[in-house]
Amino acid sequence: MTKMVQKKVYLSLGTNLGDKLYNLTRAISDLSKLPGTRVISISSVYETLPWGISGQPGFLNQAAAIETAFEPISMLNALRDIEIKMGRQSREKWGPREIDIDILLFGDLIIASEQLTVPHPFLRKRLFVLVPLQEIEPDLVFPEDGASIEEVLNSVSPRERNTIRKMKASPADTPNH
Repeated sequence: MTKMVQKKVYLSLGTNLGDKLYNLTRAISDLSKLPGTRVISISSVYETLPWGISGQPGFLNQAAAIETAFEPISMLNALRDIEIKMGRQSREKWGPREIDIDILLFGDLIIASEQLTVPHPFLRKRLFVLVPLQEIEPDLVFPEDGASIEEVLNSVSPRERNTIRKMKASPADTPNH
């Protein structure tokens, strides 16, 4: 019997519709139920302003690190299935959503296909992704150029830092629904 190779994958989770804390908790729970997958760390929850489209509710965002035997496209499909089961509907790009789960990094792979781009194309521009990611992996190095997460965060405009705030409670502190 061959052993499945586990890869470390970093994910970003975001929600701005419904019971947002519950949405994050459920998404993490659903991730942990994927075959050959184990959630190894999750960040605090961060309140953030909408990115891309203003005039919509604020978001709650979180980062997660998982180990998985999934290949990248299979993982992408599994994440889409979780989103659909949680009620995500196709709406406008960057618009309101029950849950959004993005693959940020997949091991040290660099992927550029029609279906998937890894590292995530907006990873270095989104403070709501970088701050939670640094919390769970402070020594992270980006595979495409060897930049540290600290270097990337230091390049973000100080004005952007007002768009994110760590919540006091985490989903683990919320009652089960």
